[in-house]
Amino acid sequence: MKATVVIIAAVMLVGWLPVASAYSQDAAVILARIDSVLNAPKDRVMIEKMTLIDKDGNQKVRKIKFYQKGSELRLVRFLSPAEVRGVGFLRRAENRLYLYLPAFRRVRRIASSIKNERFMGTDFTYEDMSQSTFTRDYRAKRLPDQNGLYVLELTPLPGADVSYGKLVVYADPSNYVYRKVEYYDRDGKLQKILTLSDIQQKNGYWVPLTMEMRDVQRNHRTVLELQDVKFDQGLSDKLFTQRNLKRPER
Repeated sequence: MKATVVIIAAVMLVGWLPVASAYSQDAAVILARIDSVLNAPKDRVMIEKMTLIDKDGNQKVRKIKFYQKGSELRLVRFLSPAEVRGVGFLRRAENRLYLYLPAFRRVRRIASSIKNERFMGTDFTYEDMSQSTFTRDYRAKRLPDQNGLYVLELTPLPGADVSYGKLVVYADPSNYVYRKVEYYDRDGKLQKILTLSDIQQKNGYWVPLTMEMRDVQRNHRTVLELQDVKFDQGLSDKLFTQRNLKRPER
């Protein structure tokens, strides 16, 4: 009788392993496609309204201009109000981040040790601002679908320079656009939720008209509303330099 049980268990295990392996491989494929859609344009230029909302409902409204070329080069400039106008953020590579503060007329390099600090009072950290792909820093495990969306649990790869304990990504299987990302801290507690809504296709690329990053621990939100976007403008690499970071937006 014991031998029979062992044989049955062994058959069940052998039959389960290929399924589990395929499921794991499927997660990696899904994540790669999400990254591919995310960085599909050769470049992009966006104007966005940024609203910071605190726990009491008080709001601060800002306007930013966002440039990106490929998956690596990224530049953000504040256009208004006057108190933040001219502040700029530059990403040259994952570990080469720069901040320009007009009041000091100097470019400051963002050290890896402070990448988890909030960017200009928003709910996005410097790490969030520099994240260009998921596959570089995380391995994926597929969880059961929810509400028709793929669900992937992402855990940091060995040696990855990230501050989160894990991410949970929800993506639309029809176009591989992610709709929501949950960020968990190193203690496994939910820290933030990024939600993308009103997804539209413009010039052949999928783009959310609204993004909200909500810090559930601080009860604070940052909402980005897309006002204008242009794709494949032939942006020069010279735009993404420390020298250009200090130049005022024309």
